[in-house]
Amino acid sequence: MAQRTRTNPLALAVLACLHEQPMHPYEVAQTLRSRAKQQSVRLNYGSLYSVVDALEQRGLIQALETVRDGRRPERTVYEITDAGARELVDWLSELVATPTKEYLQFEAALSFLPVVPPEDAVMLLTQRAHALELKLAQDRGAKRLVDDMGLPRLFELEAEYAMCLIEAELAWVRLLIKDIETGALDGIDMWRRFAAGERDLFSLDDKDRRGD
Repeated sequence: MAQRTRTNPLALAVLACLHEQPMHPYEVAQTLRSRAKQQSVRLNYGSLYSVVDALEQRGLIQALETVRDGRRPERTVYEITDAGARELVDWLSELVATPTKEYLQFEAALSFLPVVPPEDAVMLLTQRAHALELKLAQDRGAKRLVDDMGLPRLFELEAEYAMCLIEAELAWVRLLIKDIETGALDGIDMWRRFAAGERDLFSLDDKDRRGD
């Protein structure tokens, strides 16, 4: 598969499902949902069928048979090809081993935070902290239920990782709130003047641009 096609995790999920056994697209969706993979891979049926078509066109999967269950429409069962199996391992290896830049919405918002006054930023960050606390509590509750089921940790790795990210973000947001409130944040005075209407605070003069 060309590098440009390694941007859709749903394609990776389809290959992984078919690596287990041949399935029709609806069965792939059921399998992913039953394992709560929609928490880590964006899943909708329209995109799923488009992904299946693209994988077939690239020779990574192939139609095995067409089946009919009662009065339901015919469904095409697909199997992974040798090329698809190699692509699955190569793609997964790349994702695990190589950190990549992910353009997060919160990161983008932070880069433009001086647009709002510090006091408003504290209010908004506090709302985010409360939402993160709620999400973390829900995830921990879900993890306890899974633990009670006796499933191996292997099947909880993505949820465990997601909770670690939330915990880290929550700790950082709380620290940022504290630094803004106490005035410990470097540049906060400039921020206040910018929010008050002094728009040229962040511009560089010609000398600065030349590096003199």
